[in-house]
Amino acid sequence: MIHLPKLAKPLVFLLIVAVTSLTWGCESSSNAGRGAGIGAAGGGIIGGIIGSRHGDFVQGALIGAVIGGAGGALIGDYMDKQAAEIGQDIKGARVVREGEGIRVIFDSGILFSTGSATLTSTSRYEIEKLAHILNHYHDTSLVIEGHTDNTGNRDGNQILSEKRADAVANLLKVYGVSRQRLSPIGYGETRPVETNNTEWGRKQNRRVEVVIYANDDLKRQAESGRLN
Repeated sequence: MIHLPKLAKPLVFLLIVAVTSLTWGCESSSNAGRGAGIGAAGGGIIGGIIGSRHGDFVQGALIGAVIGGAGGALIGDYMDKQAAEIGQDIKGARVVREGEGIRVIFDSGILFSTGSATLTSTSRYEIEKLAHILNHYHDTSLVIEGHTDNTGNRDGNQILSEKRADAVANLLKVYGVSRQRLSPIGYGETRPVETNNTEWGRKQNRRVEVVIYANDDLKRQAESGRLN
């Protein structure tokens, strides 16, 4: 499990500027075309900082193919097909294409009982279906993010988010996804997507997200102009 510290504001700002500058004006294009455009502009960056909660040094990880032109388009097409399969087969999740990656968003209420990090029998079946697709598209790496709302104790929420990310990662391993592909991360209550002042907003914040991005093998294949 990887713990997340608070990030320095200048670093966050620079990441936001980088992402915005690369994606501005591409919203009307196809995902495959967007992959080519972002790569040609200097690399597709999907922000992701992974670090140690207890250390002074924050280990950075930029998620993106960082290649351009035809190679970026190949990766975009590869991700389009994978996202379409996930969207068709996984009914309990929302699938979002981001640059040259995919974000699969599960409502925590679908996966876990309240306050628990034990996957329900129904959710285990959903994770199994996801694993089968991931094993077909094996040239990717994954970050499994656990998130909570701000109800209760902050430290308790952090631990719960870590346990839930671990639970999803461990079950993916059971269904054959290589552990080298998986990076579970607990964010606790630090990354809300909606307000915590309403029950609806808190429900949106209680979630597990699986971020899928190109690994080095896929990047090399795309740069050569041909995917295996």
